[in-house]
Amino acid sequence: MTRAAILWGVGEKWSVDEVELADPGPGQVRVKIHATGLCHSDDHAVTGDMPTPLPLVGGHEGAGVVEAVGPGVSRVAVGDHVVLVFQPPCGHCRNCARGRSQLCMNASLQDYGASKPFRARGQEVAATGDLGTFADATVVSERCVIPIDKDVPFAAASLLGCAVTTGWGAAVYLAEIEPGDNVVVIGSGGVGVNSVQGAKNAGANMIVAVDTVELKRQKALEFGATHAVASVEEAQALLAEHTQGRMADAAILSVGVGDSSKLGGIIDLTGPAGTTVITSVSPFASTTVDMNLAMFTLTQKTLRGNVYGGVQVHRDIPRLIDLYRQGKLKLDELITQTYTLDQINDGYADMHAGKNLRGVIEF
Repeated sequence: MTRAAILWGVGEKWSVDEVELADPGPGQVRVKIHATGLCHSDDHAVTGDMPTPLPLVGGHEGAGVVEAVGPGVSRVAVGDHVVLVFQPPCGHCRNCARGRSQLCMNASLQDYGASKPFRARGQEVAATGDLGTFADATVVSERCVIPIDKDVPFAAASLLGCAVTTGWGAAVYLAEIEPGDNVVVIGSGGVGVNSVQGAKNAGANMIVAVDTVELKRQKALEFGATHAVASVEEAQALLAEHTQGRMADAAILSVGVGDSSKLGGIIDLTGPAGTTVITSVSPFASTTVDMNLAMFTLTQKTLRGNVYGGVQVHRDIPRLIDLYRQGKLKLDELITQTYTLDQINDGYADMHAGKNLRGVIEF
C-alpha cells in the first residue's frame, strides 16, 4: 500500500488516500517519488478547464529513485535517480526524426489517463500524464524516466519535468530569441519566470516581465528581467518609449489560465515579424480569438502553441542540469515553499493567492 492525492470529482479538493500500486509490467518501472511540483496544469483538472478521466492521481513534475523494474527494461536500473517526463518520445517516428520529439506521434500509444497503476476505494484510478507523481511511488513506462546524476537535489530536479523545460523552451526554441531581441513575458509564475531565464541566457536585450502580483514581479527581476510591470498596457508604453517603435521581437503568454479575448493586445506588443508563443492553457470551451487578422498578416507575425517548450528531453534535461551547475540557471530559487502530501490543498491555495513561484511536495 502507498498513499496518493486523488481528484475524485471536478471542483473537489485533492483527497489523500491509501492506494494499491500495481507491480511493474514489461517495459515498466516503479519509482519512489522524492519530490513533485505543484503545477497549475493539475489544477485545470480541478476546475474542469482541461477534461480529464476521473478519478485521477495528480502530478506530472516528479523526481525520485527507481525501486523496481519489469521484464525487458534496459534504460534504467534499480537505484537510478530519475526525472519523470509526461511526453515520452519514441525516437523513431516522423516527428522525433525531425527533432520534434515533444510531438512524438507514438506518444499517443499511452493515451492520456490510459495507464491505471493505482487502485483506491475499490476501483482503478488513472494517473496524470501516465505519471501520477502526487504519490509516494508510481509505476510508469521506462520511456517516461530520464536518468540524472545523484548529486542533483530531487526538489530542483522535479521542476525539470515541466515548469523549467516548458518555460525555457518557450523562449529559446519556440520564440527563437536571439542576442539583442526584446522580449515580453506575460505571467511570471513558475513557468513564465523560466521563459525569463531562457531569454536572458539567449542574450535578449529588454526582458519585460508582466504580472499583477508584486512578489512575482520582484522575482522576475531576480531571474533576469530588465523591467517588471503590472499590466500589458504598461508593457506597451514601456516598449514604445524604449524601442523607437520597434516593440518586442517576442511575446510569451504564461498566465495560469489563458484568455483568448486578450490575445490581440498581447500580439500588439510585438513589432513586424514578431512571434507570440502561447504557453497558457485555455479552457477547452474557449473557441474564439479576438485579434486584428489583417494587421497580423500584413506585419508577417507568427502565433505559436507550446507543447513542452519544444524541448527534446534526452538532450535538454542534461543541458539544463549543466547550466544549473554553472550557476546560469536558477532551480533552487524557484521553490518558494515546500509541503507534505497532506498539505497539497494548502499548496494550491497558496498558488492561487500568488504566494509561490513554485510549491513543491517533498516526501
